[in-house]
Amino acid sequence: MTLSETWFMEGYIDFELQKYKLLAYLKEVNSYFNENKLYPKLADVIFHYNNLVSFRENKKLLQDNFPKQLNSVNVKKLELVYEQILKDDDIMKELEEITTYAAEEMKGTIESGAQLYDLIENNIVIQPVGILPLYKNEGYLLIRYDQYQEVRAYFYNVTLFEHREAMYKGIRIEYIDSWTKNLINTYQNIKKDIIQKIRTLPNPAVYALESNLTVPLDETLLPIAKRMLAKQVSVDRAA
Repeated sequence: MTLSETWFMEGYIDFELQKYKLLAYLKEVNSYFNENKLYPKLADVIFHYNNLVSFRENKKLLQDNFPKQLNSVNVKKLELVYEQILKDDDIMKELEEITTYAAEEMKGTIESGAQLYDLIENNIVIQPVGILPLYKNEGYLLIRYDQYQEVRAYFYNVTLFEHREAMYKGIRIEYIDSWTKNLINTYQNIKKDIIQKIRTLPNPAVYALESNLTVPLDETLLPIAKRMLAKQVSVDRAA
């Protein structure tokens, strides 16, 4: 189940109706967390929470996040409906009750997701393989988890982009291949093998990331690994 960006003010604006919709959504999100899955649900519920806070504090929606399929005509219609709602005191009282309740419920769910995130992050070790080059924005990430001997190798690329006069860091990873880690296939030897096979980076930055937890790869480990790698690259670049 998903919620639209303006779910709390769509259709018949009634507290019990919107509460039912919200609880069904959060039940699904919490079930997702119970399976040790974090993304994309955690990011989604954080967005909805921030949208509610923005509406309650400023009586504005996060318009930058309106559905991309809306054309300019539909956005204008939505804005007109929105203006009419703001002028109706009874509807605004109902919305205040809905958004206050929803924000508190979402906050609890976000805290559960954050606790799971912290638990997993605290059980991950990331370290460089060999000597790092001066240029660290591109390289390779080696991942081993859940006691498996399989090492999954990814190419990574860290980029900076600007949004609303602020700089943000993004990271992209691309799966390359897998190796079995043993006495012969150490991280250092896997690094050498990658350099021989892929000659675009003759002296790449390579990091190894390990976790002994049993968690889903795509929904949990990789998103956290990307964030940790971006932080580590920043630290090493500043050193």
